[in-house]
Amino acid sequence: MDALFIFLFFSTFLCLLFSGYPVAFVLGGTGVLFAALGSLVAPLDIADVAELRMIGFVANRVFDTISSYSLIPMSMFIFMGFMLDRSGIAERLLKAMRALLGPAPGGLAIAVVAIGVVLAASTGIIGASVVLLATIAVPTMFEAGYSRRLSLGTVGATGCLGILIPPSIMLVVMGDQLRIPVGDLFMGAILPGFGLALAFVIFIVVSALLVPSAMPRYRREGPAQPVLPAVLGFLGAVAAPLALVVAVLGSIVAGIASPTEASGIGAAGATLLAAASRRLDWRAFREVCHQSARTTAFLYMLIFGASCFSVVLRGYGGDEAVEAALTGLPFGPHGVLAVVIGVVFVLGFFLDWMEIVLIVAPLVMPVLTGFGFDPVWIAILLALVLQTSFLTPPVGMALFYLRSSVPGASIGEIYAGVIPFVAMQLATLAVVAAFPSLALWLPSLPD
Repeated sequence: MDALFIFLFFSTFLCLLFSGYPVAFVLGGTGVLFAALGSLVAPLDIADVAELRMIGFVANRVFDTISSYSLIPMSMFIFMGFMLDRSGIAERLLKAMRALLGPAPGGLAIAVVAIGVVLAASTGIIGASVVLLATIAVPTMFEAGYSRRLSLGTVGATGCLGILIPPSIMLVVMGDQLRIPVGDLFMGAILPGFGLALAFVIFIVVSALLVPSAMPRYRREGPAQPVLPAVLGFLGAVAAPLALVVAVLGSIVAGIASPTEASGIGAAGATLLAAASRRLDWRAFREVCHQSARTTAFLYMLIFGASCFSVVLRGYGGDEAVEAALTGLPFGPHGVLAVVIGVVFVLGFFLDWMEIVLIVAPLVMPVLTGFGFDPVWIAILLALVLQTSFLTPPVGMALFYLRSSVPGASIGEIYAGVIPFVAMQLATLAVVAAFPSLALWLPSLPD
């Protein structure tokens, strides 16, 4: 009976998911529907739904979601990201870095990666980063004679660094769902995240040296400009966002502030930067608050729906079925880990990262940690492979952001442009898998 219900449970979920109905309501609705069905046919052994108290079950899920202390940083970092989008940091950085790095091989593309790292470390909102970079950088790269495919691929991949480099909304959600301290995840993601950015830079430099016509060097008209003013201009443009990054991440790494406290520092600092840029008035502030509230409410609704879904799935023994299936594979612990990573990579072609984090990760994590793997390392590996989901068709969100932000860009050009960067993401995943210390060294340091 339980096996039949598990099959019907997943079948109903998948049918509703691919119907185009909002995922949050699909998750929660499927969970509540099968909780009621199970109560009538084969009552679940779950305290939340005991004695057919369906209203209490839903109310408990809502309360647990809203009152989760570990989710507080999510709303603050979202506000921080939208506020920094108003400050004009990216525009100033691109201008300063073009003057500094323009003559270097692939200098303009390197500048885009550097700006993407700054945006990732200070916002963590993929949509805002990709659209902002596409708006300000792609036209400049096209005008400089850069390959359209390389330009689109660089912007798309760089804009997705925020899903991995802290403060990352995905890592906050992972920490809440997998019961891992968010601070440990933030510290664990620093080296892999910046290592991935370094891989992008190496690829750009090698490509520029091998195919100079794909990324022509910047030729300034008129007499050569002194280096010192360019350096000072860059330092002036990067000083404010760098100070904000140090205040947020530095306080977490140093043990001075918890992620929740650091998120408040980030939100306040982003507001001050936007005000100092003279781009923040009452109307803009209201718009930022409205965008932040909408995004936060959407994520909370997803988490609530997934909570309902997972509770009922456990009631039917779904977690035990998944554990039995994985432990029964004849591949050994590392083979099972490779299978899980491969499945998550394939799911990323069709599902958003949020559904995978909320549904798949809690099911496989107990199995993998049961093999003796460190949960922080596993979470970072999952985060690395989930980052590819933003660039893989048919539902890679960064691809759609690029398509809508760059008039005239074909979807074929975008697909071709991101393929090398997806390969580098998978290569970075392999390196972190081979050397767990890259993800575990910082979290292991004493406070």
